[in-house]
Amino acid sequence: MRPKHTFTDDPDHQARAAALRLLARREHSRFELARKLRQRQLPNDIIDTVLDDYENEGWLSDERFAEVYGRQRREAGYGPVRIRNELQRRGVVFWPAELAEMTDNDWTFLAITARVKKFGLTALRDNWPEKARQARFLAQRGFSGEQAERALEVSRPDELPESLRDRLGQGP
Repeated sequence: MRPKHTFTDDPDHQARAAALRLLARREHSRFELARKLRQRQLPNDIIDTVLDDYENEGWLSDERFAEVYGRQRREAGYGPVRIRNELQRRGVVFWPAELAEMTDNDWTFLAITARVKKFGLTALRDNWPEKARQARFLAQRGFSGEQAERALEVSRPDELPESLRDRLGQGP
C-alpha cells in the first residue's frame, strides 16, 4: 500500500521543485519567482524560505538576472529608459554594472542603429510627420529625448560622430 503523504503533498517540496524548474529555463529576479510561486498558491513563509535558500546557494541572484536581462534587451535594440523601467517592474532597483559603463555615445549609437534598421538613413529636416514618427519609435524603444534627437539628425554616414562612424564601419 502507498502512504497517504507523498512529496507532492508537501508545500516545501512543491515550492522547491517549481522554483528549480523555473530557474532551469531562464534567470528570474526574486520578485518574479516569488510572484510565480504565489500563483501556485503556496504559503508565503515557505516561498520566502525557499528563495532565501536558493539565494544562499547562488541559484537565484538579482544581480545576475539584471546583467543577463539588461544585456539581452540592449542587444535587442532597447534604450536605457525602457531597460531601467522593465528591471524595476521585475523588482530590480539597481542598474547593472555593464549598462552603467555605457556612455551616452554608446546609447546614441544604439539609437542610430535601431533607426537605420527600421527606417534607413534618410534626411528628415523638412519632413516633420516622418521625423515625429521616428522619434516616437525611438522613445518607445526607451531612448532619451537627447539620444533620439541626435539619432534623427544623422542623414548620411559622414554626419555620424567619428566614434560612431568607426563602429558602423563608415570611416572617413
